[in-house]
Amino acid sequence: MGKGGEGEAVSPGSRIFHAPGFEYYVIAVIGVKTRIDPQVVKQGLINTLLNHPRFSSILVKEGRKWRWNPTTVNLEDHVIVAETEPHLDFPEADRFLEDYVSNVTKTPLDISKPLWEIHLLINLRTSESEAVCVLRIHHSLGDGASLMSLLLAASRKTSDPLALPTVPVLSKTTTTSDHRRLSGGCSLWRFLSALWGIVPLLWNTLVDLVMFALTVLFLRDSDTPLKGAPAGAELHTMRFVHRHLCLDDVKFVKTAMKMTINDVLLGVTQAGLTRYLNRTYGAAEEYGKQRSNHSHKLSKLRLRATIMFNVRPNAGIQELADMMREKSKARWGWGNRLGLVIVPLPIISQDDDPLQYVGQAKAMIDRKKHSLESFCTFYCAKLVLNLLGIKVASAIIRRVFSNTTMAFSNVVGPMEEISCFGHPLAYIAPSTYGHPHLQALTIHFQSYYNKMTLSIAADPTVISDVHLLCDDFQLSLKLIRDAADKNLVPHAV
Repeated sequence: MGKGGEGEAVSPGSRIFHAPGFEYYVIAVIGVKTRIDPQVVKQGLINTLLNHPRFSSILVKEGRKWRWNPTTVNLEDHVIVAETEPHLDFPEADRFLEDYVSNVTKTPLDISKPLWEIHLLINLRTSESEAVCVLRIHHSLGDGASLMSLLLAASRKTSDPLALPTVPVLSKTTTTSDHRRLSGGCSLWRFLSALWGIVPLLWNTLVDLVMFALTVLFLRDSDTPLKGAPAGAELHTMRFVHRHLCLDDVKFVKTAMKMTINDVLLGVTQAGLTRYLNRTYGAAEEYGKQRSNHSHKLSKLRLRATIMFNVRPNAGIQELADMMREKSKARWGWGNRLGLVIVPLPIISQDDDPLQYVGQAKAMIDRKKHSLESFCTFYCAKLVLNLLGIKVASAIIRRVFSNTTMAFSNVVGPMEEISCFGHPLAYIAPSTYGHPHLQALTIHFQSYYNKMTLSIAADPTVISDVHLLCDDFQLSLKLIRDAADKNLVPHAV
């Protein structure tokens, strides 16, 4: 039942997530250290999430106009207390959780209600938690960074129940610094220095946009055991698996190699995929009794990842907490303002130095920081949507997903243990599904306290051994960490 009044217009990015061929969702598995009390969770939602206008509105389409109209939320429609067997052993419980999450994704959310739901698996004791909460939110409600900020705004430090979580502050990119130097410089030298920095920025942007256009038109990644099947792949149910990596190891490599955590994670991804492909192609050659050099073949593969970049600043956690507590109507441009970036992931021989992976990743990320690709793709998508309509805009994005191999993201989480409505969290493992997964692989990294959680969403008809792929990532991080440790030895002598 509606509350009355005309709602907020739906942003272009959110509209695309409802286009034909798209039903894009965020799904997050959250481990809890104690038993879950459903009534406490429901009361907590009433005091926080339901005060956010996007989570208490329904999507209304009137011709070409799309709006979020306020409505009355019936919590019983959105909080599902799942029936589970209370005495499952750990391996069976973990498998049950994977099956449950996959089954949840088979049914779309009811568009006549706010597009979110929470599943409470109160009796499911896994190897990592005493109970599990599964969040499913339509991506049109907000992007990953915004939704993470919202979760943290509804949480508190476990050590201090009145304090909001602490999240690392991301440094400004070089691109932003270049713009500020150009606009604020008063001397000729400063002006020329800034202008010299703008030249590679414009060149990189031009090259990236040309490659983006070629990808839309015809440039397709190589067919590999990671590449999605052509027709009918959208109908396959994804498999969701997560694995915890040691955050201290990631930070050690970051410090030793003087790079960012994102550089390290992209390098680990490149190394993990290399190990997986080497093993897969090696087994195929052994089965076929072929003795050719598959490492040489792998070096010629084209393998790329799509990454969605947030092109606007998020509201602070304190602001979001105040908004939900005071029922403010402020929105701070809430929604999806995402630019699409294509990142090559070259495959390197396994016999080479493991540090080459993170070195290449850092070089690629540094170059992308000196490009306006994400801003240009965002505003171009908005222009196409307004001029040519949602079908054309979604077809273009579909081509990008179809012609690349995987999606990648990394979301920063809290630096200490947190509790949500009095329930301490053991881990947070987010993922996405519903985009045209001719991409058979989606990889997400989520930091939380002393853990870095790797979440893999995979099409099981393409990647049947997802747990082995997780093993490859785990081993790759260990090898990179050991190599970084050895690399420090000459400096310590």
